[in-house]
Amino acid sequence: MLGPWYATALFWRPRLALLVNERTLLPVLLPLAPARSLPARVPDEIATVLDAHQVPKTFIADELRHMQDYRFATTTNRSVVGIMNEFTKLAGIYTDDSAHPNLVTLSLRLATTRGLLYAKNVSPDRELTALVRSIAEAEAAGAT
Repeated sequence: MLGPWYATALFWRPRLALLVNERTLLPVLLPLAPARSLPARVPDEIATVLDAHQVPKTFIADELRHMQDYRFATTTNRSVVGIMNEFTKLAGIYTDDSAHPNLVTLSLRLATTRGLLYAKNVSPDRELTALVRSIAEAEAAGAT
């Protein structure tokens, strides 16, 4: 329902993966290691961040169901690549060289970054809220 997610590695200590949703620009940070298990861990980490954004459990369950099929490919959306670079810089500033930052808290803070969605809802957290609301309203209208 949220659409494609893009990922990049942050070669910090410890190494992290930064995921960004194409539709909302919502960031999710998670440990990169062990890299072999990363694909299996991504859905749970996304669900954790969505829950921290107070997204309804039914929406999260639907999103997880849609995430069962995935594939890896080169990022083609250069705008998202630019946003990932911006998030990488900001995450470095926000962590203040902390050896073990709280990744959910850091993801939530990055999501409040304004100016990323010029014509929409200003920040990824607000875009997520608007999207979840519009989907819920559409489902409610279809049920009546």
